[in-house]
Amino acid sequence: MTFVQEMRGGYRCLSILVAWFVLCSTLVSAFSSERNDNLAVYWGQDSANNQQRLSFYCEDDTIDAIPLAFLYIFFGAGGMPVIDFANICSTGGNNFPGTDLADCSFMASDIEQCQAKGKIVTLSLGGATAKVGFSSSSQASDFAHTIWNLFLGGSSSMRPFGSAVLDGVDLDIENGSNAFYNTFVNTLRSLAQNAKKRYYVTAAPQCPFPDAELGNALNSAFFDAVYVQFYNNFCETSAPSEFNMATWDNWAKTVSPNRDIKVYLGAPGSPGSAGDGFVSSGTLINVVKEAQQKYSSFGGVMLWDADSAQTNGRYQVTVKNAIQNGASSPNPGSTQNPTPTSTHPATTQTKPHSSSETQPPATTQAPTHTAAPSSSASSATSIPDPRWTARVKRPIAKRNLTVGHPTPRIPRRPSRLFKR
Repeated sequence: MTFVQEMRGGYRCLSILVAWFVLCSTLVSAFSSERNDNLAVYWGQDSANNQQRLSFYCEDDTIDAIPLAFLYIFFGAGGMPVIDFANICSTGGNNFPGTDLADCSFMASDIEQCQAKGKIVTLSLGGATAKVGFSSSSQASDFAHTIWNLFLGGSSSMRPFGSAVLDGVDLDIENGSNAFYNTFVNTLRSLAQNAKKRYYVTAAPQCPFPDAELGNALNSAFFDAVYVQFYNNFCETSAPSEFNMATWDNWAKTVSPNRDIKVYLGAPGSPGSAGDGFVSSGTLINVVKEAQQKYSSFGGVMLWDADSAQTNGRYQVTVKNAIQNGASSPNPGSTQNPTPTSTHPATTQTKPHSSSETQPPATTQAPTHTAAPSSSASSATSIPDPRWTARVKRPIAKRNLTVGHPTPRIPRRPSRLFKR
């Protein structure tokens, strides 16, 4: 072989190597529900007054799941739901005719950009001051069809996100009636049963166990993950002696219809994004690393929210880089949609059985209460903006407006507040 031939061979090898590295750099890991170091970050409520478009956060490779917050009214004008994403898209002059449903179709490219980077994007229903709830099983089933057609795999003349198809829904129910959410979830599961796309259903219960609003649904419907809010409550991360991740882990493995459900540790992204419960990144990292070792149901971290974490020195990046590991399976999990569970539309809480080793103390259960009347039947010709009662507000003129809402159940406290 001549010197020239050797050089040509060397160049060919170099070219192949370069092409291989370019290909590897463009490959995107699909979301894996089986990992224990996932990071879910809520977006939509401009908690630090500096919220960017969704596409900005899509470029953050540390984020794995983004629930869009919120769809905060189930039945508004024209019987349609109402969505609000603060400074990006909300009810105003660009609503679908005869409704208060905002046309946010310009967000389609942002959502699809996130999905192309291997993230899942879901729609969070509820919030601390939302007007939600169902008066009957049939109403819950019908609403599931509405959500399917507006945001997921169905079709409608009104698609708030245009061509984009979301990856599922998240339930952050903090008031109203607690009935029939299992029917809602099971109906969604039925609609998605034969779909080629995998759809996810998550919930954001507060840490006092069982959750006052979602306890029954969590015990009787198939959820993929729970983003437990370990803040604004006595069982928060900042109170190690009361921190009850063990209780939720036991529930996941012994009661949940999905025995592979993942439990996320929910935390504020900054001191100002919650009433209390914020801990330093170092403290949170230590708690998470211990949970990864102790609890097989542990799925990762949930942060409220993208704006506050980003503004707080990119808190989400520090946390994710520290907890990321190779111990979890890179398998994206089953691509088949789960089968619906049998629905028992009970309106009262059912306390799950748990072993004596992880039995929660009596104080972790919220006091028995009478469910607040469902607001689902309201036509809402004039919708009060729940963001006016937000804890952290921009410096605007004070308004003499009181928005009624149920008295918080002690020790359970509202934690998802709207921004203006």
